[in-house]
Amino acid sequence: MTRRTATLVTSIVVLVISLGLVTVFPVPFVSFSPGPVKNTLGESKSKPVIEITGHQTYPTTGELDLTTVSVTSPDRDLTLPQAMRNWLDPHHDLFPRDIIYPPEQSADEVEQQNSAEMTGSQDSAVAAALQEAKVPFSPKVSMVAKGSPADGKLKAGDVILEVDGVATTQVTQVGELVRKHKVGDDVTFVIRRGGTEQTVVLKTAATPGEETRPMVGISVGVDSPVKVSVNLGQDIGGPSAGTAFALAIYDKLTPGPLLDGKHVAGTGTIDALGQVGAIGGIQQKIAGAKESGATVFLVPAPNCEAALHSGVKDIRLVKITTLHEAIGALTALASGTGDVPACTK
Repeated sequence: MTRRTATLVTSIVVLVISLGLVTVFPVPFVSFSPGPVKNTLGESKSKPVIEITGHQTYPTTGELDLTTVSVTSPDRDLTLPQAMRNWLDPHHDLFPRDIIYPPEQSADEVEQQNSAEMTGSQDSAVAAALQEAKVPFSPKVSMVAKGSPADGKLKAGDVILEVDGVATTQVTQVGELVRKHKVGDDVTFVIRRGGTEQTVVLKTAATPGEETRPMVGISVGVDSPVKVSVNLGQDIGGPSAGTAFALAIYDKLTPGPLLDGKHVAGTGTIDALGQVGAIGGIQQKIAGAKESGATVFLVPAPNCEAALHSGVKDIRLVKITTLHEAIGALTALASGTGDVPACTK
């Protein structure tokens, strides 16, 4: 074998090995791509996605899709060729792995956080929908943070009747009354637990990261004869489906179909007051909605600019800031009259 041939063979071997390593070694990125959609007015595994008992429900028409983003799971890595394919796809995005999955969090911790956020979004959606539908309820403790002032004194399921002598009839009242205090002050709760009323005094502590903001360490949900179950399994997490849940609950609780047969998709977090919040992956969600057949997409106002650059055509982008506004927009779309706020440049 000549020296020239040997050099050529060696170069080819090195190139093949290098290409092989490139396809195996991970890169520090995760991909965002359009995820599955779920019709919140439909069924999942032969059960209604939204089940309501304890209150009259009404027929609905059309489809109201919650939208998702498929993200590289925390226990998987992207290779360079996979990352390049995602980078070249207009409906996919790449983000540094450490931004999406902080190094100090394990895969199990990430999954638990997503599950907790989904549960919280459902609780807020129920509260917001009941208030919008004018269905009475009482606030109750839905979660107690470990090590907080409420730990060992309040329990999940405690119905909150009063705070500092003020009767509580709305979820948001509890936090408002606690925040009237200074850090270190006593707050008096009257609760009902197992049919018995009790008085519990808690000393407020500082909210982590906000040293002057008092808290007692509870999340507040809804106690009502109206029971709402969300049947989606464990394959969807995070808080961004809150607005879709609230709209579906409201539609079922009120007479007259809200969508009038239209195929609508949307996204957005929601709080107990019905305020709609921004989410991530808006462009992937719009692409997924269009692929599923939606003609209207409800966009949280802070996401409008990014939504306009999604590159998805023939889908109407409706800007929303509250549940009430979203209901008004859908009512106007169904009737063909009235204002429909839009995402505009």
